[in-house]
Amino acid sequence: MSKAMHPRSRKVRVLATLGPASNSPEMIAALHAAGADAFRINMSHGDQESKIPVIEAIRALEKTTGRPTTILADLQGPKLRVGKFADGKVLLETGATFRLDRDKTPGDATRVELPHREIFEAVTEGARLLLDDGKMVLRVTRYGMDWIETRVEVGGTLSNSKGLNVPDMILPLAALTEKDRSDLAFAVEQKVDWIALSFVQRPEDLAEARRLIGGGAALLAKIEKPSAVTRIEEIVEACDGVMVARGDLGVELPPQSVPPLQKRIVETARRMGRPVIVATQMLESMITSPSPTRAEVSDVATAVYDGADAIMLSAESAAGQWPIESVTMMDAIADSVERDPAHGDRVHFTVTRPDPTTADALAEAAKSIAATVSAVAIICFTMSGSTARRIARERPSVPILVLTPKLETARRMGLLWGTHAVHTRDVDSFEDMVAKAKRMALRHGIAKAGDRVIVCAGVPFGTPGSTNVLHVVRILGDELKNRG
Repeated sequence: MSKAMHPRSRKVRVLATLGPASNSPEMIAALHAAGADAFRINMSHGDQESKIPVIEAIRALEKTTGRPTTILADLQGPKLRVGKFADGKVLLETGATFRLDRDKTPGDATRVELPHREIFEAVTEGARLLLDDGKMVLRVTRYGMDWIETRVEVGGTLSNSKGLNVPDMILPLAALTEKDRSDLAFAVEQKVDWIALSFVQRPEDLAEARRLIGGGAALLAKIEKPSAVTRIEEIVEACDGVMVARGDLGVELPPQSVPPLQKRIVETARRMGRPVIVATQMLESMITSPSPTRAEVSDVATAVYDGADAIMLSAESAAGQWPIESVTMMDAIADSVERDPAHGDRVHFTVTRPDPTTADALAEAAKSIAATVSAVAIICFTMSGSTARRIARERPSVPILVLTPKLETARRMGLLWGTHAVHTRDVDSFEDMVAKAKRMALRHGIAKAGDRVIVCAGVPFGTPGSTNVLHVVRILGDELKNRG
């Protein structure tokens, strides 16, 4: 890397979605300067070709900022939709009967095509069908091989190809569509760092994506289906990170059910040592307004107090009128919360018990020793990033400087709490490790003369997953002298 950039003062990461309002190289650089640590590319919109210059612009930041950049490609997933109407739209009257069938004839106020065989296979009497993001509710009264009769519980105007949600059934539907497979192959080819999988219903849904990625990127599971919540531990175990996709959860569940679920998902991911992102509508009013509502500020703050690894902007930064202001505001909220003296205690409401491994024991020890000897940072040498994840799981009070010879590992750290990753050559001896840790601490502005830092690594060097050394080092301040 060409120059050292000092770490952000806050530990929670900010993930900004790119879109028409923010796709240019100038805007991407401005969002990064305003506080974006990672960028989300939504594969639902635009073609693959249009994503290439965006990916190149994000990567170009590495040369100007001297730090790795992080890209998350978010796959669309299956979209369930009703068919079309003869007049483009109909009014569904509450209490009326409405039929869904396999007939392609344009619909009317009594029926419409439902082009998803899987729903007919999984439907049960009494199940709810939610239309247009839950604005209308149908209740299944009877069904056959290729028809479903419902009673309209909440009516409204239904227009062509509106979305459909089925919260009460697990569909025999793969999480990856043909479009998703193509987009996934494109994302891996473009060397993105994270790939987010939509429509996860069960842990098995992650297996195909994992196989297709083949180690080319980290896999993130979006938790947006009630069925996923019931198997959350298995899903977290099967992926590298999770996203609380509150928009879809809020459609399929009563709104009041979402906050406790958010806390449960965040806590589960933290306990199991996987990065967790809280997403959707965090600063929604900033799509059109230069300042957020007090409730939105409180919502972002809650996610930070709960110890989420990252907080995400969606349309606010992708298509809104105030993308830079949205990132600036999120950065400011997170910074303010983390300066609260109570923040450290609240973050540790979630108990993260170490697994009975040397690496976990050392990660827990690093946190407590840092507090006891007033160290200013924990420095970890890692190949795969697992050492950094274990230390971040403990939510130490000091920054984590991650030194890795693998650029892919450094880039994936952009969604991990409290880390500042540096791509640097590997060390080959204990003395080299100590000397390098001191130099990097000085160069990146996380330590000065007289400070103590804690160094974690694995010996022999270059062997992934072998963290077995914890060393406390005092910085003299002259370590950068005589270095060309």
